[in-house]
This record gives sequence, C-alpha cells and structure tokens, in this order.
Amino acid sequence: MAIFVVMSIDSQNFSVTFLGTGTSQGVPVIACNCDVCLSEDSKDKRLRCSVLIEYNGKNYVIDSGPDFRQQMLRANVQSLEALVFTHEHKDHLAGMDDVRAFNFKQKKDMEIYCSEAVEKALRREFYYVFEANKYPGVPAVNLNRINMNPFQINDMKVTPIEVMHYTMPVHAFRIGGFTYITDAKTVSEEERAKIRGTKILVVNALRREEHISHFNLEQALAFIKDINPERAYLTHISHLFGKQEEIEKELPENVFVASDGLRIELNH
Repeated sequence: MAIFVVMSIDSQNFSVTFLGTGTSQGVPVIACNCDVCLSEDSKDKRLRCSVLIEYNGKNYVIDSGPDFRQQMLRANVQSLEALVFTHEHKDHLAGMDDVRAFNFKQKKDMEIYCSEAVEKALRREFYYVFEANKYPGVPAVNLNRINMNPFQINDMKVTPIEVMHYTMPVHAFRIGGFTYITDAKTVSEEERAKIRGTKILVVNALRREEHISHFNLEQALAFIKDINPERAYLTHISHLFGKQEEIEKELPENVFVASDGLRIELNH
C-alpha cells in the first residue's frame, strides 16, 4: 500500500514514487529462507531500485531495472517522457526493452538520458535497438548524452552529482530540493556541495556491515547528518539489513526507510 508524505519544496507540481527499493537481487532473494525473505510484511518485499518522478503533469523514471515492466504496471504508469540512468549495472538498466509499450501508445521515441558508459552498455545489451535495419517492434529510443553539467528535460532541471560505487562513477541527481543517490560508497566534498540545501535526500544503505561499494547504515547516517536535509529516506536495501520494522527503530527522527510504493508529494 502506498504511503503519502507531503513536503514543501517549490511551486512545481512534483512527486516521487519509489518503484523499487531493493538491491541487485531484490528482496526476497531466490532460494533464501532467512527471516527477511520469509517476512509477510509487504514493506519487506523490494523490487530493484527505481523511482518515478511526476513533474508538472509529466512522468520520468530513473533507472529501468529487471522489474521495470512490473513496476510500470503496479504504479499504473500511462505515459512516460524519459528514462534517466544512474549507471550501467544490469540491475539498473535490464528492463529498458519494455519502453516499447510507451512507443506504441505515445507514437514517439523514448528519450533516454545517460552517460557515455551507460550508452555503451545499452548498445551492447540491446544491440537490436541500434541496428541500421531494425526488426519490427523493437524499442525506439533517442539517446541524450549527459555529463556533469545540469540538463533540462522539458521544464525540469536536473543537476548530476558524481558519487563513487567502489571505482565506478555513478550519477546521482538533484531536482530542486530533492536529491536521489543510489550505489554510492564515497562522495567528494565538491559533489557534496551540490547536494547541500536539499530538503529531501534519498540515499542507499545496503546493510549494517561494511561493504566494498555501498554505504552501510552507519555511513549512510553519517552522510545524512553531514548534508542535513529536512528528511532522508534509505533505499537500495539488502535482505541482510533486516526487516523494515526493525531498521526503523534505529533511525533518527528525520530518517525513514523507503518501501516500494511509497509516494512523496513535494508541492507547496
């Protein structure tokens, strides 16, 4: 069941829905019989990480992982302006093929915003999309290369922020007073400066134990304390973290665990 949280950010009509809040394996994990994977709490069921941005009546999605089709159906998304990618790992781009449905309905190519590294991965994984003589019915996309400069999608300004996923650069994104960060282990002071002033911060927190390429809980909370948003939400959560009900007992009063279907309204 979706939960609605209203925050005053700016004068735009702006909301964020968490389509997925799980790590690369999702939760439950295949063939796992741990307490989290066997939990009957719907908040402990996590598809792969993705968010839906609704901005002035238009829809945008950050990352199309393996669960993209299911996420679009579950959220009843009827139109989509663009896909924006954080990085090239499979759990963030594997579902791109299913933009076909929006091609058919909207009668236009899907706008895709991504780095050079993501473009290379898309051309490799979905080679048939980019062939000169395309098979009928394959996705139709228009690639827009992004770097560290702010860019515009319709009337929505997006500011990229570089975070490091071990040694891999990953794009985080700031839209107004909202910042979305996934797959981060380190964030330089220069990039943190772009985030400061954020009112709503979403950041990955994989588990309690140390991890080579993700914030653990302690590191995520330290990062949140440094940025000092009004509210923060944890995402990209592993079954090793524990049940949501248990995690929430350990958090500061302005920090929450995101769950699939959670919707945040960011309007005046």
